[in-house]
Amino acid sequence: MKKIAVFCGASSGFNDMYRKKAAELGAFFVENQIAMVYGGGKIGMMGAIADAMLAKKGEVIGVIPHLLRHEEVEHTEVSEMVFSKTMSERKVSISKMVDGYIALAGGFGTLDEIFEALTLGQLGIESKPVGILNTNGFFDPMLQQLDKMVQEGFLKPENKSMLLVGKSIPELINEMYAYKAPKVTKLVNTVGS
Repeated sequence: MKKIAVFCGASSGFNDMYRKKAAELGAFFVENQIAMVYGGGKIGMMGAIADAMLAKKGEVIGVIPHLLRHEEVEHTEVSEMVFSKTMSERKVSISKMVDGYIALAGGFGTLDEIFEALTLGQLGIESKPVGILNTNGFFDPMLQQLDKMVQEGFLKPENKSMLLVGKSIPELINEMYAYKAPKVTKLVNTVGS
C-alpha cells in the first residue's frame, strides 16, 4: 500500500493516549514509505498525525472542503492540499487516491467516513481494506453493535469481517496487507421481499 486514508477526530479527546497513538501511526507510515491522505486539518487527532509525519518528512495529502478552509482548521504545511466543494466530494476524492482506510478515535465524521468505506466494499464498488486502530478499546461498543446487527439478520458475518480490527499498528497493517475482499452478495435476506 502506497497511500492510506486516515479518518480521525478534529478533536483530541480527553485522554492524550489517542493523540500519541496518532503520532505513532504517522511515524510508522513514514518509516514504511506510506503516504497519508486525510481531512486536511491541523487540529485534534488530524493535526497530531499530520505533524508527526511532516516532522519526519513524510508525504501528507489533505482533502478539505472550502467551508472548513479558514485559518484555524486548514493545515497549511501539508505536502499537497486538495479542495472540495462538499463533505461528500471530499470522501469521493479521498477514495480515488488511496489503497486502504484506517480509522482512529473520532466522532460523527470519523464514523461516517469508515462506514461509507465499508459500504463501498459491501456493494463491491471497492475491494480496499478498511481497518480501525482500537486504542484503549475505543471502538468496542461499535463492534458490539455490529455483532447485534449480525445476530438480528441485518448484516452478513462475511461483511462484518470486512472491518479489520487492530490493537497495535503492526497488527493492523499486516491485516490490511493480507486482506482479500469477500465475494458475497450485498443482500442479507430477501425472504418476504
